[in-house]
Amino acid sequence: MTAPLYGLVLAGGRSTRMGEDKATLAYHGTTQLDWAFALLKPFVERGFVSVRADQTNDPVRSRYKQILDAQDNLGPIAGIAAAQQQHPDAAWLVLACDLPFLDAGTLEHLIAERQPARLATAYRSSHDGLPEPLCAIYEPASRAALAAYIASGRQCPRKFLAQSNVALIDEPNPRALDNINTPAEHGVALNVLSRDEQRMRKQLKVQYYALLREQAGRRDDTVETQARNPMDLYEELRKRHGFSLSTDMLRVAVNNEFGNWTQPLQDGDTVVFIPPVAGG
Repeated sequence: MTAPLYGLVLAGGRSTRMGEDKATLAYHGTTQLDWAFALLKPFVERGFVSVRADQTNDPVRSRYKQILDAQDNLGPIAGIAAAQQQHPDAAWLVLACDLPFLDAGTLEHLIAERQPARLATAYRSSHDGLPEPLCAIYEPASRAALAAYIASGRQCPRKFLAQSNVALIDEPNPRALDNINTPAEHGVALNVLSRDEQRMRKQLKVQYYALLREQAGRRDDTVETQARNPMDLYEELRKRHGFSLSTDMLRVAVNNEFGNWTQPLQDGDTVVFIPPVAGG
């Protein structure tokens, strides 16, 4: 039986090279931690943020369910091990919080290619061909091997995957897993994302029904947006109109055909969010 998939955003780093907390940097109009967690949430049954003990009351991190590092000064592998210890029967989709180019399609592809019989499923780096450990799925069977690896004095999750029975797959978006560690890289990333977002701007027609129409105070909208998919669009509109329904209570249709929450949107599309209808 395939283990349930939980999600973990790694936000326990010290950000020494950046000089400020990477989890609080804004790339998409919100903190990187908030953005990464929102990206992860639709794909997992439960989501958590990995933190150090001295970060539990941090305003950005305290909004989420947390998993505390059980060991100090081990880097990201401590967060993975702590999550496995707390929920040993779950598989873990692990994400670093410093991946501003990550997209829903990359996560969707990773899950579609998941091989539960292996210890993990990970992307093969587009730069050096080695496993990418911080956007990967760790199966429950990897727990003992990872614990033994740490007990032997090692702490590099990439090397752990490189020596383990892991399914390696190619990245659909070679830029998606580029992490940002220094102020110079941060500046470059902001410029690239700004250009990308200008190219991504589109005009969409949105139609509302039932409770959503009541809460929006209108039956339709024409929206100029950078939303890449219905999930992004609904989150944007939820904040604007105060929608109370979560996405798992809705269906979405694009251009009069039922679709999924991560399909790409194009300029001129018509999007309909369909809430549950009482009666029968």
